[in-house]
Amino acid sequence: MKKLIEQFVKFGFVGVICFVIDYGVMILLTELFGVPYLISCTISFSISVVVNYYLSMSYIFTSRDDISKSKEFTIFVVLSVLGVLLTVLFMWMMTDLIGVHYMLSKIVVTGIVMAFNFITRKIFLDAD
Repeated sequence: MKKLIEQFVKFGFVGVICFVIDYGVMILLTELFGVPYLISCTISFSISVVVNYYLSMSYIFTSRDDISKSKEFTIFVVLSVLGVLLTVLFMWMMTDLIGVHYMLSKIVVTGIVMAFNFITRKIFLDAD
């Protein structure tokens, strides 16, 4: 249990780093370059996934011996795509349907998707 809590704390730390990248790029693209928020949200999330993969697999999770690095990355990307689809769906629901400002929606959605990401990565990628 101690290791699980330690992993989750590390995951949270990495998540904060990746959130800053994700949130910052989203706002930069939307506010400075006029990119629609759903597109900028998808782009920013994708950039943060690459950083997240590197940090997660070298700092948080132990790579499994039964899968190659390319398969590991593929699984990570598939799980991340599911995460971005959830992100876009929940962002759209909160922002367009409910009327919450997209910046606040992003914060709430990040918490939901973070839990999804930790659980699925723990199940599919962690050797322990």
